[in-house]
Amino acid sequence: MSDATMIAELRTEFGKGAARRTRRAGRVPAVLYGSDIDPIHISLPGHDTFLAMKVANALLTLDIEGEERLALTKDVQRDPIRGDVEHVDLILVRRGQKVTVEVPVHLTGESAPGTIHTLELQTIRLEADATALPEYVEVPIEGLEEGTIIHTGDLELPAGSTLEEADDIAVVNVVTAQQEEIEEDEEGEEAAEAAEGAEESAEASEEE
Repeated sequence: MSDATMIAELRTEFGKGAARRTRRAGRVPAVLYGSDIDPIHISLPGHDTFLAMKVANALLTLDIEGEERLALTKDVQRDPIRGDVEHVDLILVRRGQKVTVEVPVHLTGESAPGTIHTLELQTIRLEADATALPEYVEVPIEGLEEGTIIHTGDLELPAGSTLEEADDIAVVNVVTAQQEEIEEDEEGEEAAEAAEGAEESAEASEEE
């Protein structure tokens, strides 16, 4: 996981105009939250922040007027077109503190020939040390046969992590290619029937 040190500058201006000026200056507006502090409005160096936010749950060491604070990334707002980081919400943490985060699922390998695997759960909630958060949960699927379903309780979690989900949630489902096509056709037919029904209702309303 990311563990970057950044110089954070306190912000005294707020609002959309102030945020735009901050970004034009090459910095990113951010807010640091904590259970025992009032929110601290800061700005972070733009390029360093962009690099740090490439991983989920980035951990940052913030130098705020000479005082170091450890912060965990909780929410990142990006420009929908350019992908630039526009705002970051951070939460104050301490070393040894357990936190709950959502971690991406990464599949490795390929299921058996003639089958298709579907990823049913994109992220998994885990509890782990704030300074040792896993970047992802790896799920090997090499050679898995049709009908195999991997549930959350089947996963081998990174060291020091515990599952914060029910253990019976499907993560990966392996089906035959033909079955997948049939299901897609059925979904398409249902959507077409629903659209046709809506159209007929609209026509009936017009006649009334």
